[in-house]
Amino acid sequence: MKLLVLDSSGMVASVAIMTEDALIGEYTMNHKKTHSQTLLPMLDEVVKMTETDLETIDAIAIAKGPGSFTGLRIGSATAKGLGMALGKPIVSVPTIDAIAYNLFESDKVICPIMDARRSNVYTGTYEWKDGTFSVIEEQCARSIAETIEAINAICRPVIFLGDAVPLHKELILANISVPVSFAPPHLLRQRAGAVGSLAMEYYKAGIVESAREHGPDYLKKSQAEREREERNAN
Repeated sequence: MKLLVLDSSGMVASVAIMTEDALIGEYTMNHKKTHSQTLLPMLDEVVKMTETDLETIDAIAIAKGPGSFTGLRIGSATAKGLGMALGKPIVSVPTIDAIAYNLFESDKVICPIMDARRSNVYTGTYEWKDGTFSVIEEQCARSIAETIEAINAICRPVIFLGDAVPLHKELILANISVPVSFAPPHLLRQRAGAVGSLAMEYYKAGIVESAREHGPDYLKKSQAEREREERNAN
């Protein structure tokens, strides 16, 4: 099985080619450029460097959200276009699940936090049980304060990761009541390799969709939509 993997759900852009046995190539960038500038050139470079014929891939894996509205739209449009052109299915992986999957067989509760603005985060909680990745609480959007309360209620050691860690680390340390640690930089943010590894499990279980069916999962309304609703309500 061979997958083309895309993740443009946050500041990081990441592309990979992988099989069940190997991460053949991965290109990850976390720099001040838009995904419209980076994603397709990165994809082209990975395909060339790994000498991959895209006709030979079995599916396209994509981080479906939540995350940056613009980034998700760019990633989704790229996956849909390639899927339709190549006649390949899409494997949609929840962004927060994929971030958590960076930490293989951790003995701690895994809590990704992704910046959702206004002191809110996209988050969820996960664990490894008997070698199996398990969801304790599915991905959701809520305040960082509510997230800390939820972790304290679990009463188990926790490890945080995600792009919101630098923003909220001091607040977490000041209010957490359980043993806490933070992932190192190379595991802190999105990676196509983690998306692809989890997508392999989805693919084996038959959790795929057609390119026409695929769409991003924003998880909450955009600021523009919220402001429009407020104006209409008034």
